[in-house]
Amino acid sequence: QVQLVESGGGLVQPGGSLRLSCAASGSIFRLYVMGWYRQAPGKRRELVATLTSGGSTNYADSVKGRFTISRDNAKNTVYLQMNSLKPEDTAVYYCNADNAMYNYWGQGTQVTVSS
Repeated sequence: QVQLVESGGGLVQPGGSLRLSCAASGSIFRLYVMGWYRQAPGKRRELVATLTSGGSTNYADSVKGRFTISRDNAKNTVYLQMNSLKPEDTAVYYCNADNAMYNYWGQGTQVTVSS
């Protein structure tokens, strides 16, 4: 069983930055694709960014050039650096660990972009 705990959400003004963290319960990065997803009120959960065990990244078009996914293997932590935030980035952000057999989600952290 993998546990994922997100942190770092909050209220930020448009144009501001936040860094989300996702702490995993063990050394799982070589076994799982790590991802960040988000869900805004009344909308479906959507992919934000993924990071493979080999280090390849993928981003939603809406966040390319503004968000960066990364990891610290020693800390078993995945990050999402979010810059130039927009009101439409407001959502609950979820960490995900996925491989061919298992899929795990964190509890989510709220990000609100508003003046």
